[in-house]
Amino acid sequence: MESYVERPPSPELAGVVRTVWIQRTGAAAYVQRHLPTGGVEIHFPIGGPPQLVGPLTGPEIEVIPAHTTIVGVRFQPGTAPPLPAVLDGLVDQRLGLTDLWGSSVDHLVEAMDATPERALMLVQAHLLRRFRSAARVDPLVREAVRALMPWHPVDIDTLATHLALSASQLRRRCLHAVGTSPKVLQRTLRFQGFLALAQAGATASGRRGADGTAGLAVDAGYADQAHLSRECLRLTGLTPRQLLGGDLDRCACGHEHSASYRPFLATRGRPPLRA
Repeated sequence: MESYVERPPSPELAGVVRTVWIQRTGAAAYVQRHLPTGGVEIHFPIGGPPQLVGPLTGPEIEVIPAHTTIVGVRFQPGTAPPLPAVLDGLVDQRLGLTDLWGSSVDHLVEAMDATPERALMLVQAHLLRRFRSAARVDPLVREAVRALMPWHPVDIDTLATHLALSASQLRRRCLHAVGTSPKVLQRTLRFQGFLALAQAGATASGRRGADGTAGLAVDAGYADQAHLSRECLRLTGLTPRQLLGGDLDRCACGHEHSASYRPFLATRGRPPLRA
């Protein structure tokens, strides 16, 4: 039977890693739909070659073989692990981690012949060493990501002014550190905000008299439910009903994603950006 369990990262990685997980497939192959999150991911099949999944701009369908165990790490936008390339060259791509990190990955693969929990601990320890030796998180991009969270929509030019950058400078820095433009990142984070509200079983605030899916759409920054439906189709290839399976508190895949979406909900109370 297929299972997927998310959990928060180790405290030392909490500033750069959004969530970690262990996924197991059963006797049959499993079709996984990966969605854009604004960040990169590392997928580490136990007994197989690890991969880096670049920033996604649309859905990616992966068929995971039967009897496979994968340890995964999802990074926050703008906080990818040290890489030999800027992220706009990795958008919508999968790359072998050995090609990016060399022989150190081979040593890690050898050590990963362990329980999934032990393997997850080893991966996080390896990442922590890499961040300590070559941290390159752009502080202005990190601030931009905070401002682009969905609860208080902000104009990109206003954001650039707030950061004392030109719009073109902000775009260039986001392309390098996130992989996408600020506008594309804003769309992705807005949709992630909607999913966070849905996963948490949140009650719509009632703004504009909307409730249910329409109310959550407005609370996440969409103009209305039709706006949400268009963006959902663009980012996932599915309608909101198909994605959520008709239930607002669980996606159709049946996975529990609260550890991944909790950081989004924690930002709801922040005041809006002022130039």
